[in-house]
Amino acid sequence: MSAVRLTHIGGPTTLIEAGGWRILTDPTFDPPGRRYAFGWGAFSRKLAGPALDAGAVGPIDAVLLTHEHHGDNLDDAGRALLPSAGTVITTTSGAARLGGNAVGLAPWSSTTLERPGMPAIEVTATPCRHGPPLSHPITGDVIGFALTWDGQRHGALWVSGDTVLYGGVRQVAHRVNVGLALVHLGGVRFPVTGPLRYTMTARKAVDLCRAVRPHTAVPVHYEGWKHFQQPLSQAQREFARAPDVPVRWVPIGSPTDLET
Repeated sequence: MSAVRLTHIGGPTTLIEAGGWRILTDPTFDPPGRRYAFGWGAFSRKLAGPALDAGAVGPIDAVLLTHEHHGDNLDDAGRALLPSAGTVITTTSGAARLGGNAVGLAPWSSTTLERPGMPAIEVTATPCRHGPPLSHPITGDVIGFALTWDGQRHGALWVSGDTVLYGGVRQVAHRVNVGLALVHLGGVRFPVTGPLRYTMTARKAVDLCRAVRPHTAVPVHYEGWKHFQQPLSQAQREFARAPDVPVRWVPIGSPTDLET
């Protein structure tokens, strides 16, 4: 099973279909216009709605939730979807807050998705730091995910999660053979914290991809919110200046078949 169908719904939210599994990342389905608090005086407004409504996505077997405490990764409509998903995999602290069908993982711990007649998928949490050094008390726990199953041609499917480029996320290059990478961009900044970044710019993502060496990098988490500070056109120019990084810009709302 090497074929994967991705549907980028908007922001970080992506539907992954592989081997009969339907897996959703970071559900965000609220309409645009609302202002959200991100803690410590940071606010942002949602500028664009999802390409698909939550009701149009269909049944979900598992949700990969990089963190549950920021509205651009889990909003109200996304939260309402969680009980109907088979399993929600997130941080250990997030799982304790969510309860119910949530399973918590610490970085480099794993769980397995299993269902009769479908290939088992091992899900391993990978490290993230959602901001500059010493920002963890403000930004909280965040993880990425490496998904492996039998038949992958190029390697694991990796979701970077909301992270800056730092030593922890660089460990992925040494511990995971990555085939398809969903890389969170945006260069997030807030007026209250000035020039500090809370996710990667495209230039930093290029540096990470050069270390991780995915077969295909698919950028997500770059549009739809006021605090995303690097527009798509600028991100595309950065990747275009790095022909050694194999990137695929997946159209939002359009199912796209790729290999992992």
